[in-house]
Amino acid sequence: MEYLPRLTDSYISKKLRTKGALLIEGPKWCGKTTSGRQFSKSVIYMDDPMRRDEYTKMVELNIQGLLQGPTPRLLDEWQLYPRLWDAVRFEVDQRSAFGQFILTGSAVPPDFSQIVHSGTGRIARLSMRTMSLTESKESSQQVRLGELFNGETQVKGYNPYDLTTIAQLLCRGGWPLALQLDKEDSLDPASDYVDAVAHSDISRVDNVERDPILAANLMRAYARHQGSQATIGAIAADIRGAGHDISEKTITSYLNALRSIFVIEDMAAWNPNLRSKASIRTSPTRYFTDPSIATASLRIGPQDLMRDLETFGLIFETMCARDLRVYAQCLDGDVFHYRDSNGLECDMVMHLRNGKYGLIEVKLGGPTLIEEGCANLLKLKERLDIPKMGTPSFLMILTATGDYAYTRSDGIHIVPITTLTV
Repeated sequence: MEYLPRLTDSYISKKLRTKGALLIEGPKWCGKTTSGRQFSKSVIYMDDPMRRDEYTKMVELNIQGLLQGPTPRLLDEWQLYPRLWDAVRFEVDQRSAFGQFILTGSAVPPDFSQIVHSGTGRIARLSMRTMSLTESKESSQQVRLGELFNGETQVKGYNPYDLTTIAQLLCRGGWPLALQLDKEDSLDPASDYVDAVAHSDISRVDNVERDPILAANLMRAYARHQGSQATIGAIAADIRGAGHDISEKTITSYLNALRSIFVIEDMAAWNPNLRSKASIRTSPTRYFTDPSIATASLRIGPQDLMRDLETFGLIFETMCARDLRVYAQCLDGDVFHYRDSNGLECDMVMHLRNGKYGLIEVKLGGPTLIEEGCANLLKLKERLDIPKMGTPSFLMILTATGDYAYTRSDGIHIVPITTLTV
C-alpha cells in the first residue's frame, strides 16, 4: 500500500536529528505506526499476541534487551509496558546520541506509578491526528495559513467540491485505510472504529470493565453536543433520555477513558486581553478527533446529513477543528475557541507561540451565514485590546461550499476548506 506523506513527517525528521527519542501518540488507525516505520530501521510490536508472555518476562528481567537493534528503533504500542519509558530515557542518556527510538501509542499509559522520569530533554512528543484534507489530497492547497500569518492580505482558490461530496468526506473521515476503499466501503472503517471503542478499547485502556451499550450511547450523546460547551449534566440528561440511570461521576469516568485513547479532544478557551469588561467563558468546546466518529456514533450517512443541515454544520465544524489543529501544529501553534459573558463567540482562534493569531468562523456557506460570521469577527476584533494583543493576522470564514476562495473589501477571507493548507 502506497505511503501517503503526512504533514508531521518533517517534524519527525527534525526531532530525530535533535532528540534521543520521539513519542508519537494519537487515535488508533490514524497512521502512527506507518509513519514511524518510514523513519525506523528496526521495529518491535509490543501488542503482538504471540509474544506477549516473552515481552512480559523481558520487561521484568531484561528490559534493555528490547531496546537492542538498528536505530531509530520503533517501539509500537509501548504504553502496554509503561516501564519502557524510563528504560528508553536511561538508554538515551547512556548512548548520548540522537534519533535512537520512536515510541508510538494509541492510549495514555494506565499506570503512571511505573514511570519515574518525565523524559524532558530526551523524549520529544508529537500528537498525530487523522488525515487532514491536505494529506488526503482533497485540498487544492491554494490558501496557505503560513502566508497569511506572514502578511499576505489576499487569497484566491477554486473549490471543485459540492456539499454532497463534503458530506461524504465527513462520514468517511481521515482514516488512512478508508482512502484505499471505494466510496461505499470507505464508510466502514469509522463504524468499525466506534464499535471497537465501545466494546473493547474503552475498557482495555485502564482495565476497568465498562458497559459497551452505555459507551455507545455516551458517544451518541457526545455527537449531538459537538461544537458546544455542554456540561456533564447536559450530557447526562441526554443519556438518561435513552433509558440509562447514570451518575455524572460515571460519565466523567467514561469521558476520561475516551480522552485517554484519543477519541475526543476538547478545545480550550482563548483568553485574550479585552478593552471591554466582558468575562471570558472558560468551558471547553466538545469535539471528537475525527468527524466520522460522530456520524458513525449517530449511525448516519451522507444523505442523512444532506437532510439535516443543522447536524451537518456541527459535524463540519469538527472537520475544521481537526484540519486546523493539524495545520497549527506545523506552524508551532494551537487552536482555541472564544466565548464571553455578552454572548459573543468565535468558533476557532489559531494562536501561534510567537504571539500571532487569526480569528476563524465556521459556516456551511451561503450569503446570510457568511454575513453573520463576518459581523461576528469584526465585533470581536473591536473588543480586543490591540495595543497589547497586536492586530489579528487575518479574519476568516471557513466554509463547506462556495466555488472560490476570495478576500472581501473589508479584508475578511472567505475560504472553502478544500482550498486550505498550512
